[in-house]
Amino acid sequence: MENLSGKHILITSGPTRGYLDAVRYISNKSTGKLGATIAIEALNRGAFVTFVYGTDSITPDITLLNNDLSGRLTFIEIETIDELLAAIQKKLKDTSFDAIVHVMAVLDYTPAGHINGKLSSNNDKLTITLVKTQKIIKLIRQSWQNAFLVSFKLEVGLSKNDLIERAYTSLRENGTDLVVANNQNDIAGNKHVAYLINSDKKVEAICETRHDISNKLMDIISKQLTPLKV
Repeated sequence: MENLSGKHILITSGPTRGYLDAVRYISNKSTGKLGATIAIEALNRGAFVTFVYGTDSITPDITLLNNDLSGRLTFIEIETIDELLAAIQKKLKDTSFDAIVHVMAVLDYTPAGHINGKLSSNNDKLTITLVKTQKIIKLIRQSWQNAFLVSFKLEVGLSKNDLIERAYTSLRENGTDLVVANNQNDIAGNKHVAYLINSDKKVEAICETRHDISNKLMDIISKQLTPLKV
């Protein structure tokens, strides 16, 4: 097992929300399971982990961690994209990270506005205007230019080759160092098929489960952060 002792890793995980009114919001299906599993693996390898997570998502269970591991874990909860932006641009602005794993399912579109009260339920129809959100992965790249940055690309129903092509395109567009490509059709229970693709378009690893993704991802990050011995 590769060693990450003393390395600082930022992991974003879980869903984000876009509010329509004081009680209603749009979101996505992300549970945060994968992000939590990756965080545990990083902690087990000696890393300091800053874990930014969406409200109600699964987080690493600190009751199952010893004092050493839990002492190296920092939680930051966010709910909306604005709160995520504040965490990146303000709370973490002066923090240095060796690697960043951006697992969080950030909404691509959010309601154009919301009301402080509650929308009436008497209307037969309700029209909602959605606006495109800022690309958070690009902001992360700008904020931590020297960190090893891992992005994720989730698609639905694509062939393996098409999935890899689309994931690699996103890697190039966002300036990341590695992209984890997965298909919603291949995620069920403990099954989670994924392809880890590097900047040379090489598939560095093929994974079958969340734990498999976590192990192989940390192997790659460890090798990237460990200087070659001459």
